[in-house]
Amino acid sequence: MPTLTRSLAAVIWIVCSLIGFAHSEETKSTDSIESTVVWQSGTDGYNTYRIPALIQAPDGTMLAFCEGRRSSRSDTGAIDLVMKRSTDHGKTWSDQVVVWKDQDNTCGNPCPVVDNSTGRIYLLLTHNLGEDHESQIKLKKAKSTRTVWVCHSDDNGQTWTDPKEITSTTKDPDWGWYATGPGVGIQIQHGPYKGRLVIPCDHSYSIDPSIRKEGFGFGSHVIYSDDQGETWELGGSIRPEMNECQVIEVGHEGHLLIDMRSYRGQGCRAQSISTDGGETWAEITDARQLVSPVCQASLLRYSWPSEGKPGLLIFSSPRDPKKRRNLTMLGSFDGGQDWSWEQTLYPGHSAYSCLSPLGGDMIGCLGEVGEKSAYDTITLFRVKVPEAK
Repeated sequence: MPTLTRSLAAVIWIVCSLIGFAHSEETKSTDSIESTVVWQSGTDGYNTYRIPALIQAPDGTMLAFCEGRRSSRSDTGAIDLVMKRSTDHGKTWSDQVVVWKDQDNTCGNPCPVVDNSTGRIYLLLTHNLGEDHESQIKLKKAKSTRTVWVCHSDDNGQTWTDPKEITSTTKDPDWGWYATGPGVGIQIQHGPYKGRLVIPCDHSYSIDPSIRKEGFGFGSHVIYSDDQGETWELGGSIRPEMNECQVIEVGHEGHLLIDMRSYRGQGCRAQSISTDGGETWAEITDARQLVSPVCQASLLRYSWPSEGKPGLLIFSSPRDPKKRRNLTMLGSFDGGQDWSWEQTLYPGHSAYSCLSPLGGDMIGCLGEVGEKSAYDTITLFRVKVPEAK
């Protein structure tokens, strides 16, 4: 049983030595951006840190999660789920805490969500045997498979329960690979599904080799809870050629929009709409303005329209149709029809990211960036909330 424990032309890169306490991390700033290295690969016993997730706890504390990969950059092997906390809006960070470690097995894909009715934070996770490789799991030739888990915190991320397995109700037996998030989940605020907790996920599924030589394909899906996290159910799937995703609520009827990593070869994100809380999804469309390579990205509803003011959506991804570089934030004041605000965060190597409000007038983007590789660091970029013009 597993146990507990992105317009500036350039941005100054940070060379920061993580010695001693996390509070020694250096913060650099430009006129509109501050950036702080939260994790640097090769420190604290880990070869690489990957797969960032960022969320604000009910008391305002920022919680940052990622995978601590002990021996390599591989998506499988000896991987622990680690966390840091910040009580000053992401300026400084606590020492690292291991939330989940299971011998030399893979514990990862953090995807937190806050239940606003109780203040409880749920952390959705995945697990597989360290000896099982991703390619084997996709083809169902591994010793075991990917499983789905959840733990929670009632004290703003200070402590966490032991992870509990929920695979039987959240994974189709035909699926091989599986990922919760990575990024964050949401709680529906309007309509008949108000209160529902929704977690974006992805999976691989079997395809006859005579039709597709690889023998598998990729899809996105969601899982959800209608009983404050007590039980979790499998929602609708979106196929083909979809993968890692994030979900937001749109309109005031509780409709959902899912934004997905796409293998359709269009150099942009793909999206779909659900009008029933994520149980079914409409036809896939290409989001041409959201230029992105084949990579994870983040999408956040920062605010809803109110008192004559437009709402705000924020998106982050490497803004290049083919390569993982140029981490950028985009902003939309019209529900995603036009992305009129743009801010470069890091023009060099970059990959996965996660957006969150930081409090006050700041938005945070926790992203994988680096001079030599996108996986050199996980850095928090603090940006002022854009205003409609």
